[in-house]
Amino acid sequence: MDFQHRAGGDGVASGSESNRDRRERLRQLALETINLAKNPYSMRNCVGTYECRFCLTSHNNESSYLAHTQGKKHQSNLARRAVRKNQQSSDIVQSIKRHSEVRKFIKIGRPGYNVTKQRDPSVVLIP
Repeated sequence: MDFQHRAGGDGVASGSESNRDRRERLRQLALETINLAKNPYSMRNCVGTYECRFCLTSHNNESSYLAHTQGKKHQSNLARRAVRKNQQSSDIVQSIKRHSEVRKFIKIGRPGYNVTKQRDPSVVLIP
């Protein structure tokens, strides 16, 4: 029997080969769960590296970018954006409530005056 072309017949894999294989398996698993095309923050630039437009960071490969999206910097930026968005939406709701109470004021134009002439009968003026 020929053992030369059997799967796994090379012997024990070296550390670098097992690391490369593990990274490839993790990348495939991540690409199945996370679609980079639908991610609004990911961008592949002309050099071939990945950029996070949200955090302004660049990454050499997909796995580095996916690790970044799970990291502290990206998550804190997402939390900060969510707080800002909630605050802006509450401000909009409050401004709508404020504008719903329309107060009516008398319009003030140019100042006017009325002249009325009255004579006091007790005072006699000689013309």
